[in-house]
Amino acid sequence: MKTIDINCDMGEGMGNEEAIMPYINSCNIACGGHAGDTAIMKSTVDLTLKYDVKIGAHPSYPDKKNFGRHAMKISSEDLTTTIENQIKALKIIAESSGSKLHHIKPHGALYNEAAKDKSTAEAVLNAINSFDDNLFLYAPYKSIIANLALDRGIKVIFEAFADRAYNDNLQLVNRSIAGSVLENKEDIYEQVCSIITQQRIESITGKQLHLEANTICIHGDNPKAVEIVKFIHQKLNSNSHNIA
Repeated sequence: MKTIDINCDMGEGMGNEEAIMPYINSCNIACGGHAGDTAIMKSTVDLTLKYDVKIGAHPSYPDKKNFGRHAMKISSEDLTTTIENQIKALKIIAESSGSKLHHIKPHGALYNEAAKDKSTAEAVLNAINSFDDNLFLYAPYKSIIANLALDRGIKVIFEAFADRAYNDNLQLVNRSIAGSVLENKEDIYEQVCSIITQQRIESITGKQLHLEANTICIHGDNPKAVEIVKFIHQKLNSNSHNIA
């Protein structure tokens, strides 16, 4: 039976971290780029220790105004520097709390751009290369950043999304399009099961696509995040799926 990790984006000002933590295996903590600050990072790290959840840094374009959801015109060098600074801020807090970083997962527009644009992907990977070689990268299957990371010897964990719709090219449907964010928990569970058991997902146009993933993300800023993550956790357990 395949073992699956459930992850969630945390520390983004939603205030639902403790309600979600018991039902996930790893989390991605905002590092001040699109959301979060030192106090929020510290309180979120404390919760990961309480609930034994792996810590990931969730760096983004430095754009709190737009929650990191718009690509920015920024030099590769400056992008690498801001990502390094964000990761370092969380790394210091994690280590001072007696823990450590497990992975890196870019946020929002940075995640999407790095999945398809080589220059953006390399800027992200240059930042990751300045840290511990044991850090994992959470990245989409068959994405440019995943392929480049593997070429560099960076360990990649393929990620898929429980609550987002996919285009025919395996990229996420833009949030401005109706149906891009899934909110019905039964539909979300069906998508998760298809990914886990069949390595398949249905695109927004109805095409069946091959998709591999060892971690599944449920967005913490989904209005029904707490309800969804509880439901998914319970359903997976009751159907004998191994949760990491």
